[in-house]
Amino acid sequence: MNKSLLDSVADSTLHRDRDRFHRSIASLIGQYLETESVSIYHLVDDGGTARLIPEAAVNADAADVDASPEQFGFPLDPAKHPALSDVPEWESSVREHRIVQYTHSSGKTCAALPIESERGVVGLLVVECANQLQTRDLEFVGAMLRFMKNHLALLDYGERDTLTGLLNRKTFETTFEKVRHRLRRAHDGSTGVEPSWLGMIDIDKFKTINDTYGHLFGDEVLLLVAQIMQRSFRGADQLFRFGGEEFVVVLDHATTAGAEIAFDRLRATIGEFDFPQVGRVTISLGYSRIFPNDDPTTCVERTDAALYYAKHHGRNNIHNYEALVAAGELVTKGAGEDAELF
Repeated sequence: MNKSLLDSVADSTLHRDRDRFHRSIASLIGQYLETESVSIYHLVDDGGTARLIPEAAVNADAADVDASPEQFGFPLDPAKHPALSDVPEWESSVREHRIVQYTHSSGKTCAALPIESERGVVGLLVVECANQLQTRDLEFVGAMLRFMKNHLALLDYGERDTLTGLLNRKTFETTFEKVRHRLRRAHDGSTGVEPSWLGMIDIDKFKTINDTYGHLFGDEVLLLVAQIMQRSFRGADQLFRFGGEEFVVVLDHATTAGAEIAFDRLRATIGEFDFPQVGRVTISLGYSRIFPNDDPTTCVERTDAALYYAKHHGRNNIHNYEALVAAGELVTKGAGEDAELF
């Protein structure tokens, strides 16, 4: 391995943004192996169907390619991305945690390699080259994948809540900006992409739970609520713990009716769950649409106003900010002011 490549490996550790880190790794592998292309996919659970969403790509003609779904010719909606089972070799690589080399229908020689983190297989690396990868090549790629796993673990440590494993509050603005950027591109292109939503969740009477049963059982409630959230939403949706008993969901690509169904399903599922020692627990939830020109603070304020309304109108319910305004239940105020309840 030459000094230039070693320098590139060292430089890749400077990236704290996952997209840039993935692009740097794809570029490194493409540079070392002189491949036709290197692609990195993120594995998501879409209602029980494993799907692959492109994250980075490098080919022989361009050192670095924008790997947004549109650039790959895929739709923006994760539910419309190819299923892992569509390519048997890819599925074998992920399910069996192994390298699979095969010949594509186009005649190209390919290799699929699982990308692992401490949470299991999280993605797939696909290499296209003139010939099958030899032992020396596979050892290099294997080393890069171990390097990826270690670096992703460090990123997870800084981005995830230690109790629940959900994303933490400091990662929210970065996620929000990516959603807003996508909405702006979709709006400019008049593509009719389904909207995105911000939901804010608060566990009802959580202080009473802590006071009655102790913080140990309170923490267990938080952990179980987080696990129910992970099972209730799609893998492409972003889940956060904002602190205390407050959680946030960025629900992407959902119609107005679809957002209401998803949020109310979560409310009902939590309300029906039997929490150890504590028994029944309910949540209140407010949500608002994310607009292309939104800033995070403004959108959070709208969502919080809907949550406040839910908390003061019986709890164990969900409310949409825009619907409340249309019904005359909330009146919007100027910047920096709170919404007024009726």
